[in-house]
Amino acid sequence: MPSTTPPVEPVNRTVNDQPWPEIELPPTQDELPYDDGDKMESPWHADNATLIKASYIAFRGGYLTDFYVGANMFVYFSMQQARNQDYRGPDVFIVKNVDGKRERLSWVVWDEDGRYPDVIFELLSPSTQQIDLDEKKQLYATTFRTGEYFCIAPQVERLIGWRFERRTYVPIEPDTRGRLWSEELGLWLGPWRGTFMGREDTWLRFYHSDGSLVLLPDEAERRRAENEQQRAEAERRRAEAEHRRANDLAARMAEMEAELKRLRGEET
Repeated sequence: MPSTTPPVEPVNRTVNDQPWPEIELPPTQDELPYDDGDKMESPWHADNATLIKASYIAFRGGYLTDFYVGANMFVYFSMQQARNQDYRGPDVFIVKNVDGKRERLSWVVWDEDGRYPDVIFELLSPSTQQIDLDEKKQLYATTFRTGEYFCIAPQVERLIGWRFERRTYVPIEPDTRGRLWSEELGLWLGPWRGTFMGREDTWLRFYHSDGSLVLLPDEAERRRAENEQQRAEAERRRAEAEHRRANDLAARMAEMEAELKRLRGEET
């Protein structure tokens, strides 16, 4: 016989009506450790990390706008890494085309729309060199796929770089000056002997494509002051030379006038 069960009316459910299971959300940067208490290997390491960061910001106009530079900062890239407290912190890293004005305690990839560093710098030391050249290099190539990776020994006695090509790192060949070209940054990297943070040493610095040094704000101000002083000195010398020429001309004219009077017998 025909069924007498009334048809079930469809129920219009909204997203909020669905029996969603509890989902574990990844931690935010405020919930993740951002400092392991370890200091950098030496004053040279700490100061050169600061110098790299300050130099690139100066190159980009002095403000963190559409890029970010991190120094001695953790990079979180997976939940498993966070659970295992497997802290990874490049000495310096640069990420392009992001909001650089936003404050960060660490770089959390899932909070940054999946963005990894575009360039990483590691300052080598005896205690970290093997990890930097092997384990971290493998991580930056296979997981981060960071565009360029540079390793710098103290006093820039060694400068090594790789560029990510064809799913692997390819060595960057130095030029005749020992500098490496960064396609990601549009800059040369090379040694520079000079004073920074009150100490003279050999540091890693950035150079423009024409080979000139990327100046820090105080260096640029000194350069402007020196150029202004040189212009002022050149103007003073020009004015003095013009004054001497005018005096010489006046004296010569006076001599000619006196000679003309003598020839006319006008001398008294």
